[in-house]
Amino acid sequence: MNSRPIGVFDSGVGGLSVLGALRAELPAEDFIYLADAGFAPYGERGDSYVIERTRTVVQRLVQEDRVKALVIACNTATAAAIHLVRAEYPQLPLVGVEPALKPAVALSKTRRVGVIGTRGTLASAKVRTLHDSLKDQAEFVFQPCDGLADAIQNDDTAQIATLCARYIEVLGPFGTQSGQIDTLVLGCTHYPFAQHVLQALVGETVQLIETGEPIARQTRRLLEAGMLLKNEGMGSVTLLTTGEPGQLRSAAARWLSL
Repeated sequence: MNSRPIGVFDSGVGGLSVLGALRAELPAEDFIYLADAGFAPYGERGDSYVIERTRTVVQRLVQEDRVKALVIACNTATAAAIHLVRAEYPQLPLVGVEPALKPAVALSKTRRVGVIGTRGTLASAKVRTLHDSLKDQAEFVFQPCDGLADAIQNDDTAQIATLCARYIEVLGPFGTQSGQIDTLVLGCTHYPFAQHVLQALVGETVQLIETGEPIARQTRRLLEAGMLLKNEGMGSVTLLTTGEPGQLRSAAARWLSL
């Protein structure tokens, strides 16, 4: 079991941001990254569509690729389907992602937090429950960013800049003064790849939070608990996609030097 790979799944290339953190935390492990790009984007689809695709991808990774653990590196898929995956594969170590609202509360000084994500993620019951548990501790301003994940997926620099500027303007004002947003949660795994654009728009004093490193640490904890950790050697990465292979290879080379 220890020599089996860890599966990492996203609707597209965004989960590569999580894969980078996983490789840094677990350098000896082998990873299979599957981008369901042929059926993306997920974020503007209904739950039934996302659940069906998630089940299909997970079944493939478990039955064909025989992964020993699975990271659902997609906020939308986590919100819609992780509870079903847990029920269907109770023995599988499973890690999902959710917008980092709790860490944002801990860091914010103005108690005003911006959250950007896909429409599906921000409208999900999972995020509503998380928000309800924290709303007395800070004011959250949610902004769905239609089209941004797709623009990052397609490496459309002009569109990324246009959409980031549009959504940040709606969210603002940003800063460290009372009433300003001083912490911005990147609620989609695609968004860290636009972090430099977002940081320039909100200013250097605003903290941007994403979830790659906490996910990697949780994955390590689950592997250790199950005695599944691989400690020796240098791990490998296998890239799979239901879409255009060249797009995934190009993104992996650009962002992870793979």
